[in-house]
Amino acid sequence: MAEYQQVEYTIDKDGNITEKVLNATGASCLDLTAEVEAALGVVEQRELLPSYYETPSATEETTNEQVSQIQSS
Repeated sequence: MAEYQQVEYTIDKDGNITEKVLNATGASCLDLTAEVEAALGVVEQRELLPSYYETPSATEETTNEQVSQIQSS
């Protein structure tokens, strides 16, 4: 089963939006937020959390491969 992922958005008084992804490893955080970022406009700054540099577990990789195979059919 896939792990629950959470995205937090904070809007400051100047209208700047900060986005933080929790419980995601590797580039999955970028994939998760790509559509929202495209709708909001230009990303001015990106700070990657330590979890970005972690590799997904073997179970996650197998699940992703199975999903890709199903979508390709």
